[in-house]
Parts: sequence; C-alpha cells; structure tokens
Amino acid sequence: MPERITSVQNPRIKAASKLRQRRARQQQGRTIIDGVREIDRALATGFPLLELFVCDELLVGEEAAALRQRISQDRELNLFEITRDVCEKLSFGERAEGVIAVANYPDTMLDHDQLSDRPLIVVLEGVEKPGNLGAILRTADAVGADCLIAADARTDIFNPNAIRASLGTIFAVPTFEATTAETLAFLRAAGAQMFAARVEGAVSYEQVELIGPTALILGSEAEGLSDRWLADDVTNIRLPMRGIADSLNVSTTAAVLLYEANRQRAGIA
Repeated sequence: MPERITSVQNPRIKAASKLRQRRARQQQGRTIIDGVREIDRALATGFPLLELFVCDELLVGEEAAALRQRISQDRELNLFEITRDVCEKLSFGERAEGVIAVANYPDTMLDHDQLSDRPLIVVLEGVEKPGNLGAILRTADAVGADCLIAADARTDIFNPNAIRASLGTIFAVPTFEATTAETLAFLRAAGAQMFAARVEGAVSYEQVELIGPTALILGSEAEGLSDRWLADDVTNIRLPMRGIADSLNVSTTAAVLLYEANRQRAGIA
C-alpha cells in the first residue's frame, strides 16, 4: 500500500514544494512535474520518476482514469497518497489535478546518437521564457524533429513551466543544453545545413531547401541571435512581414519554419 501523507510539513512535501524555485532545482538536481497529461506522457516515454504523489479526490476524468491504469501497471513507482491540502501545496497556482511527480534532471549533453540520417534540429539560443521553450517543443514533437538544443540558455530547460507549456512533449523530444560554441561544433560535425532566423535575413524561408540535415536556429525575443551565428556556413533567413510589426513571437517563428521543413520532407523516405 502507498504511504499516506497528510501534513504539508512532511519532509518529502517540503522538499518537493521547494522545486518551484530554480535554486532548489539546481541544488537538488531535480524538478517537479504536475498535471495529468504531463505525467502520463512522462510515464509513456519511460521518463524515470523518483516520487509520485496522488490525491484520489482530485484525480478525476477520462484522462485521469487512463493515468490511474498506467500507474497501476508500474510496480516500481515510489507512490504516495496525499490529501487535498497537500496537493494544493505542491501544485502550480490553481492547477490541482491530483497528481504531482518529482524527477531527477536527465542527462542533457549533446548526443549524435539521437540524430537520424537526415536530422531536423531546432536550436534556441539565449532562451529566457519557459513558455516559449515549451511551445517550441510541442511543435518540434508534432513534426518529428530529432532534437532541440538550448544554447547558452538563461532558464533551466526542465523548468516546471517549460514542462507545462510543452504539455509533456519535452519527455518525447531529446532536449540538450550546450554553449553556442559547442552547438556550432555539434551541428558542423553532423553535417547540418544551418539556417538562422533573423529580421534582416537576406533570404526568405520559402526560398531555402530544408530536405537534408537541417538546423533551424532562433534567438531570444529580447536580443535575437548572437554574432557567433554570422558565419560563412550559416544562411540568414527571414519571414516576410507585410504589416507594421517586424517580427513574430519566437515560438510562432519556430512553428512556421518547422512546418515548412515538414512540408518539404513529406513523402521523402
């Protein structure tokens, strides 16, 4: 039988609740995951969970029933039953769906073994907003991108808000952290054509071929891409803007570019 926890002062609950703070995540080497869909996808992809906290009275609905079934089939889960008060202590804002997990940070080192013969790679340099990271991961998952690289990231990539914004797709898309210099070396070793999205890009994204090994490179909304990407083997591309705005949100730009790559690759074995 799972251990039942009824107090918000329980040491496990206090340690888990601190994971809302970046410093605590760095100190513990862990993150916190909440939400039925997010945890179901973590389990479905084999992402290892250290602790799983379940509040029976809040874990309701069709998706919750499917998650309960998955939980019941995993005998190795470190499962705890918690009360509503404890669940609300652990949950993000008003989002108490009745299930919260704690997990170790995964290995995020660059790995060529994760790449296919014609990889589609997303690079996001200087990312600051977890919501943008999560939204881009959802699109990367949708089009079957090989991986996402967070270069010189300014947020921890397994931030609970990034996990939430990704709707759990972060567990399905290999996600790496590296410096920009390491990322450039990795892409060159992979033989990837590099396309950097810039407002002043010389070529429209509609005019480039994204069929071969491809890296789509995007910068932060505040500062754009660094000058390291002004290299001879990097093509600067732009999205045509016909209104008064000169750019789109970075996650929207990523979606346009990824679906253009998906369109071009359709039907190619």
